[in-house]
Amino acid sequence: MLFIVGLGLGDERDITLRGLEAVKQCDKVYIEAYTSLLSFGISSDGLSTLEKLYGRPVILADREMVEEKADEILSAARVSDVAFLVVGDPFGATTHTDLVVRAKKLGIVVKVIHNASVMNAIGICGLQLYRYGETVSIPFFTETWRPDSFYEKIQSNRNLGLHTLCLLDIRVKEPSLESLCRGKKQYEPPRYMSINTAIEQLLEVEQAKVDSVYNEDTECVGFARIGSEDQIVVAGTMKQLQSIDFGAPLHCLVITGNTHPLEEEMLDFYRVGKENLEQVDDRAS
Repeated sequence: MLFIVGLGLGDERDITLRGLEAVKQCDKVYIEAYTSLLSFGISSDGLSTLEKLYGRPVILADREMVEEKADEILSAARVSDVAFLVVGDPFGATTHTDLVVRAKKLGIVVKVIHNASVMNAIGICGLQLYRYGETVSIPFFTETWRPDSFYEKIQSNRNLGLHTLCLLDIRVKEPSLESLCRGKKQYEPPRYMSINTAIEQLLEVEQAKVDSVYNEDTECVGFARIGSEDQIVVAGTMKQLQSIDFGAPLHCLVITGNTHPLEEEMLDFYRVGKENLEQVDDRAS
């Protein structure tokens, strides 16, 4: 059997009891390590933290392994119980859907154990989840690649009065272009997009458009390390959020649409300059 187990958003303790029971019965345990990360990161120390609680060795599954060598995981699952651990919820990334489809085509029994993900944890700010439109991803710009396909989706959401969740780029174990040209992979240092960078890129794209759907005065909500003990949630304009140091990753951003009075009441607790922000900053430091 192949267990796809959501780990939640904070640390190793956020796994559900059902998920923990499944992991403990498995012969092999993999953890996906490129679409998200737990609060302590995925290092040798982080893996040992997981292994101590779960009682099993944990194999790091990077993008290359999951997308190009999934047969190793599936082969093991044909003859034994295998757990594939995912930060957040198992279906927060399309890669995991692909793994499930491939397993089912091979006749492997798949059991999914859900957990919290960024898609519902953003509800902490008070913006109601059913008032969100299509989620977008903001990739890192390069000198030669500055995609703006997310702009039309934000425009569509805002025309409907809906909020937009922006997931920010994570680049872990990405081969450099130079190394690919040489035919021998060398990997760039890990990079995690900040809210500040995301807003800078969003405003750059907006300036090149004829019909502006947002600007530096547009209300947004910034989230850092959501689900963790030191999470930060701040509501303010794009310009205001750009001046805030949100600290360590992971970050995400919500561009607000039309708001209900109850949503406004909740957002007021997180406005820039509010006392609760200072308290969160003190705890995070």
